[in-house]
Amino acid sequence: MKLTAEISMYPFREGYIEPIKWFIERLDHYPNIDRVTNAMATQVTGDFQEVMAMLSREMQASFDKWGKAVFVCKFIGGSLDLSHRQ
Repeated sequence: MKLTAEISMYPFREGYIEPIKWFIERLDHYPNIDRVTNAMATQVTGDFQEVMAMLSREMQASFDKWGKAVFVCKFIGGSLDLSHRQ
């Protein structure tokens, strides 16, 4: 099964841009997962198990490196075309 997720990260720190960029760059290390980022959020799509495992690993790595942060995620079953524009 495919999964598409939208993720927003809100670090609890004044220098919040660096942790967000760090997190997004790490998502590119997963060749089977497609990523698109805009000014509001990051969308990823891929195999359900791979996307969930990636989020689990990278969120934990983020907490370990940067401390407290809020992650807001939305999930939709299926693969969406992340390049779609209207």
